[in-house]
Amino acid sequence: MATHDESPRRRASLELLRAEASDELSVLVHERLRGGEDPWEFMEELPTVDELVVLTLRAENIAANGGTRPNAARHYRVLRQIALEYPPLTSAVWRLIGDGGSHRVWDAAVRADAS
Repeated sequence: MATHDESPRRRASLELLRAEASDELSVLVHERLRGGEDPWEFMEELPTVDELVVLTLRAENIAANGGTRPNAARHYRVLRQIALEYPPLTSAVWRLIGDGGSHRVWDAAVRADAS
């Protein structure tokens, strides 16, 4: 009998995950600067390092579940499990769970409200 494990698989230390996320954000910033964008206009749109780590762990969980996009309840459980597995990410998890009102265009809650 197959069970669906809601918990993320620990793949690396939090320090390594943060370093990878920081590198990824640096690349995003560099590309946007090379494209002539004003950093005063786009920096608030980007996720924080910890938010990017949470989103990466969530994406790994989705991939491990066959790529099926989670419903709202499963999304909440996965994010809560990430907070339990990586306590320093708790505030980032709660920002992503949030009660809406996010100004960040990459946030799924913002995209859902816009449609």
